[in-house]
Amino acid sequence: EHNAAAVAGASSVCGVLSFFADFGVFGVDETYNQQRLTDINKTNLKVAVTHVGIDVGEDGKTHHCLDYIGALRNFFDFGLIVPADPNQADRAVRYISRERGNFVIAMGRSTMKPITDENGMPFFGEGYEYRYGLVDIIRSGEDVTLISTGQVTHKAVQAADELKEYGINSTVLNVSTPINPNLEAVKQYLKGKVISLEDHNVNSGLAVTLKDYFVRAGFLPERFITVGVDKYMYSGNNEALYDIVGLSKNSIVKRVRDLI
Repeated sequence: EHNAAAVAGASSVCGVLSFFADFGVFGVDETYNQQRLTDINKTNLKVAVTHVGIDVGEDGKTHHCLDYIGALRNFFDFGLIVPADPNQADRAVRYISRERGNFVIAMGRSTMKPITDENGMPFFGEGYEYRYGLVDIIRSGEDVTLISTGQVTHKAVQAADELKEYGINSTVLNVSTPINPNLEAVKQYLKGKVISLEDHNVNSGLAVTLKDYFVRAGFLPERFITVGVDKYMYSGNNEALYDIVGLSKNSIVKRVRDLI
């Protein structure tokens, strides 16, 4: 894997559109120094990693890549995309294939479910074009904001739709670029009750990006709750693990109802 990562980086500056594909713990963690050299050399490598987060499930803590956002935050010229569903993943792959520079696309293990708008149509459907840094407003409501990244966004949307039955209107924001999103463009949704959701170490991922933004922007939400992974998790069904850490649909619904 070290050799493959180094060769892929080198070939990417020799006229070859180069993709390096691996599991998250190997494509980011195990080959970290190779990717660091790729960053230093300003190559044109496209890294696709799957099996990130506790979505890996039964493979256990040795294979739960919980630091892919935090690790890549240390680089200066790597873009990171964590798509919310297969349609956004498709457009993101096409985007990085056209754009010059190093990119990582990170996905979980389980089948990604397409996200729909409130009319039941694909949110990232026909006519959608990927824009790096854009925060997607998938649902809009005034009571609480659920801001998430990757496959957890599907859980957030499910929770938001169920919360309507309790008279709670939720905003759902999808952050596909958790290291450098354009949060200023969605500032109005971040001033009330905000809950961040991520299948990642909660101390080095999306929540940290949000905290940094609040400091720089000079304001704090009315309430800010961070939900993510705070320890090495067990080997088990990914849905059960999501329930343990608070990322399942039912867990999100309960947390919002308790908050409201």
